[in-house]
Amino acid sequence: MNNKPSIRANLWPYLAAMVVVVVSANVLVQYPINDWLTWGAITYPLAFLLTDLCNRRFGPARARRLVWLGFVMAVLLSALLATPRIAVASGSAFLLAQMLDVKLFDHWRDAGKWWLPPLLSSSLGSALDTAWFFSLAFAGTGLPWLTWALGDYLVKLIIALLLLLPYRNISRRFRDQAA
Repeated sequence: MNNKPSIRANLWPYLAAMVVVVVSANVLVQYPINDWLTWGAITYPLAFLLTDLCNRRFGPARARRLVWLGFVMAVLLSALLATPRIAVASGSAFLLAQMLDVKLFDHWRDAGKWWLPPLLSSSLGSALDTAWFFSLAFAGTGLPWLTWALGDYLVKLIIALLLLLPYRNISRRFRDQAA
């Protein structure tokens, strides 16, 4: 008899957290801190942490499932809580960037350095996400979207670095639980 919880059951906490992160970022991106930054840059990098932790624990197939489920739920909720333009821009950017993150993380999974997969996949995924999202969400609006994109990306890189410590600690727990 196997008392181990199913992988499907284990995805729910990731999915719930992903939806909260993406929806809050979609609402917060509408509120600039200054001409270089929006509040969304502070919360959105957590989506990459969640995807990378899921990928580390369950593998790329489950991480892709998390991305698809997160995409559907977050876009539906964002359409209600943010503007339709932001919901579409966010959904498409999220899907592209998170799928890139899953692929790159898996590619560098066995690189021998624990920090390499989450840092590189999050940094490159964030670059794609930022460029795609800001150009779709704000181009032609008269808002300083280019400087917001640059500021947001720089903050996402800093946060990706800061999230390496929680990534390391949580992924160690996975290894300890498996033993």
